[in-house]
Amino acid sequence: MSQIYKNNFINIIYKYIPIVLLFVSVLNEFDFNNLGLVYFSFNFSYILIFYYSLKKSESLGYIYIFIAGLFNDVVVGTPIGLSSLLYLILCGAAAYLRNITLRPSLIKDSIFFLITILIINSLLFIILSFIFDFKLNYFQQLINIVWTFLLYFLFSNLFNFFEYHFLGRNNAG
Repeated sequence: MSQIYKNNFINIIYKYIPIVLLFVSVLNEFDFNNLGLVYFSFNFSYILIFYYSLKKSESLGYIYIFIAGLFNDVVVGTPIGLSSLLYLILCGAAAYLRNITLRPSLIKDSIFFLITILIINSLLFIILSFIFDFKLNYFQQLINIVWTFLLYFLFSNLFNFFEYHFLGRNNAG
């Protein structure tokens, strides 16, 4: 009987790992400039939200994503609700791709992810520059987009490995 309870407890912990990762990533706001890696920055929360909204839509709830966006706005210092809006647009794009895709593939997903983060960052630039008069560094934004896109391949494979080996679920879509 304790074996059944132990397995259920472990499954519950594994089930909530994406949510914990999301909140850790938005509350941490890590920066690699302290390590001497000036041209290395990426948005892990975009990768996590897109992947789990695309592959496992039940893993991250929209309410959790919205609240994580509010926390991100407080940590980063952007207007409240802006990150939540962008995260929910990312979820909507992933849901759209999930519904129109007949045969999922990593290449198609990553190209759609690139287009989506370009649109989201353009929207972020327009809102922050024209409405709130924030000054943004274009080169840093470009580096962030490129690294986020490139690291999507790595994290997608890591998430697939986690889902398959720890949860026993095949990631067919």
